[in-house]
Amino acid sequence: MPLSFPANPTVGQTYTVGTRTWTWDGSIWSMQAMTLGVASVSTSELVDGAVTTAKIATNAVTQAKMASAVSGVTICTSSTRPASPFTGQTIFETDTNKMKVWLGSEWSSGTVHAGSFTVDYLVIAGGGGGGFGGGGGGGAGGYRNSISTETNGGGAVSETQLSLGIGTLTITVGSGGAGDTNTGGTGTNGNDSSISGPGFTTLTATGGGGGGSFAGGGGVTAGASGGSGGGGSKDGGAGGARTSSPVQGNNGGTSAGSASYGAGGGGGAGAVGQNGLSGETGGNGGAGLSSSITGSAVTRGGGGGGGHNGAAGTGGSGGGGNGSGSTNGTPGIDGTGGGGGGASYNAGSGGRGGDGIVIFRYVTADSTQYTITGGTATTSGAYTIRTFTSSGSLVVS
Repeated sequence: MPLSFPANPTVGQTYTVGTRTWTWDGSIWSMQAMTLGVASVSTSELVDGAVTTAKIATNAVTQAKMASAVSGVTICTSSTRPASPFTGQTIFETDTNKMKVWLGSEWSSGTVHAGSFTVDYLVIAGGGGGGFGGGGGGGAGGYRNSISTETNGGGAVSETQLSLGIGTLTITVGSGGAGDTNTGGTGTNGNDSSISGPGFTTLTATGGGGGGSFAGGGGVTAGASGGSGGGGSKDGGAGGARTSSPVQGNNGGTSAGSASYGAGGGGGAGAVGQNGLSGETGGNGGAGLSSSITGSAVTRGGGGGGGHNGAAGTGGSGGGGNGSGSTNGTPGIDGTGGGGGGASYNAGSGGRGGDGIVIFRYVTADSTQYTITGGTATTSGAYTIRTFTSSGSLVVS
């Protein structure tokens, strides 16, 4: 349709043809914006379920596609990745919590984007060595864990669980201390066990105290302090003190009198070492504690029995070595942190303390987005257990 604008228009004058309108601004005719009718959308058409999957299945704008458009990242699972990705395309897999990039021929291994998972632990240090010559039993290695409800002679055992994410923990498993071979001192303390890592406060279990040595009449010796204290030597040696911050075990037993009294038993994770008795009878080692962190109950952390020429003390339940009435003290059992048994009077060496152990436990389903290595892995019900009998690393990636 031809347009015939009015001649000599005034400012603001309008001219309309069909649905279009122009206005004279003093120099030119300007077309006004057109108003289009829009049909109303009812509330019922917007309620939940009104827009169904069937209605938008073909060429749909899905929530995942909208997220991709806004963030530049395709949201998918490991089984629904883009079929024809372009180089540099970035995806986030909701089932693995990994962000990956298409490298042109394959997807990158990806980076886990996750918080953390909860881990229980049992950390036991090496047991102390038994004393020489009517020697006291070695104290059990310090016992620390996050699941036991038992107590260490009044000191609570259960501690706070760990919260782990991506990173590496350094695991140190302490070896048992050597038994005394007539040094005139004590058996050697066990070595500490620990867990440490970046941004993580090191958790340490203290090695058990060595048992006191009489050293062939060379003098009475007290048991050494440690995670659990070592037993005192025969004829009056004092028991060694336990570590108290935090409590990790119990005190060693004291030789209760002067002449003809046996050596004290080493302290255990669950009980004090028994005092030496008259009649040249050594005290028993303190009992250890039971833990089911591996899925079955196992007692660890027994103190070593005291020695003498009469009836020697027995090792505490949980790996403590027996004292001897005629020869060398019995070693503590490795993997329990048990104290070594004390030797008989002037006739043998103290038993070596048992090596410690470090054990982790976590819910398997909580850790599926991670790759975890280190220690010996086993399973029990819903849990994965990782056991370290020697030093190493727990790596979460």
